[in-house]
Amino acid sequence: MDCTSPVGVAASREKSEGRYARSEGHTWTKELHRILCMQGGEDDISYAKNSEAPAAAITSSKPLLMESIGSMKLFVSEASIRIADLGCATGYNTLSTMELVVQNLRLRYEKECDRVPEFDAFFCDLPSNDFNSLFRSLQVDSSCSSTSKKPYYPAGVPGSFYDRLFPKEKLHLVVSLNALHWLSKIPAVVLDKRSKAWNKGRAWIDGGRKEVVEAYAKQSEEDLKMFLRCRREEMMEGGMLFIVMAGRPQFQEPENQLGDPDSRAKHPFTNSMDQAWEDLLNEGLIDEDTRDMFNIPAYMRSVEEVKAAFDRCGGFEIQQLEFQKIIEHSKEKQQEWTRDPDSYGRAKTNLVRATLKPIVEAHLGDIAEELFKRFQTRISKDIDKLHKTCFYGVIVVCAVRVPD
Repeated sequence: MDCTSPVGVAASREKSEGRYARSEGHTWTKELHRILCMQGGEDDISYAKNSEAPAAAITSSKPLLMESIGSMKLFVSEASIRIADLGCATGYNTLSTMELVVQNLRLRYEKECDRVPEFDAFFCDLPSNDFNSLFRSLQVDSSCSSTSKKPYYPAGVPGSFYDRLFPKEKLHLVVSLNALHWLSKIPAVVLDKRSKAWNKGRAWIDGGRKEVVEAYAKQSEEDLKMFLRCRREEMMEGGMLFIVMAGRPQFQEPENQLGDPDSRAKHPFTNSMDQAWEDLLNEGLIDEDTRDMFNIPAYMRSVEEVKAAFDRCGGFEIQQLEFQKIIEHSKEKQQEWTRDPDSYGRAKTNLVRATLKPIVEAHLGDIAEELFKRFQTRISKDIDKLHKTCFYGVIVVCAVRVPD
């Protein structure tokens, strides 16, 4: 049955009304750590197939990563060097970065030391992450005649990086790539109708009311503080922390999460997302509370906010801290999508599915796919968006663990 037909809408409305009556309060928002993850698997809607922008951010930051590895202290008395990727997700990005880090550290040990240690690689993410897909992607080097020749020994570590994940002074190197803009929770006041921070009619905070943005900024501050405190405990003195996170440039106010007007208009979390939710409401598939209780738990920090968090935490000395601007896709993709707007709509919708599908399904249940269909229709029909360029801002930080 076509759910956009009058009969389909009525049936879906009846079904959704019953479901939401039973799930009043949308308790998933209180257990975000159990639900939030990038879409697993290896199909067209998986994060593995829709991570071009994160890959571009990592590529852009690699010169700084290489420089950091080149200046990092070598732990000559250690039998193994322990490296953790916090917020690893499922795809090629984490594996290629880990390989790059291990290869370059190994070269340094070969040139500068009498012996080369083994390497332990810890891939860390929330328990909801698809670790099966991640480890299926690990390439086994058939030329290795013994286990000692493996580039590294991998292990999965489920848990939130806003909590402790390792024993004290366990890690020599920690990387976190395109993950720290995800918050540990949605601020309670944003979901409270009685609060001035009630984020009515919007899925995210860019351009939002002052009270909403302030609530997210406060949550972001608390989260980054906890992240750094945990790493301070887990890392050895002289160890290196390397972070790439979505962010905004210096002196840019938090209500302006995305910078320029074109990026704001084209970003998948903004206009088209709000319109898709409004479509579901107008068609009677959801009620206003269902729309208003959905908020995307992401916050783009500024350079000043990141530096202030390190200063308050102590135990780290920042070596590099900079903002970089990443274009959303290549010129070739732009030309391809201009010729075929429907393919652009599919690509952007797959990106949204890859990043938001688990929490949308937790919120909407069986009709989650209807939101993505409305989103794709909006994107495909808005030809003006194809002539805009969206930029993603990222903040790159390299810091060394120093005595408290």
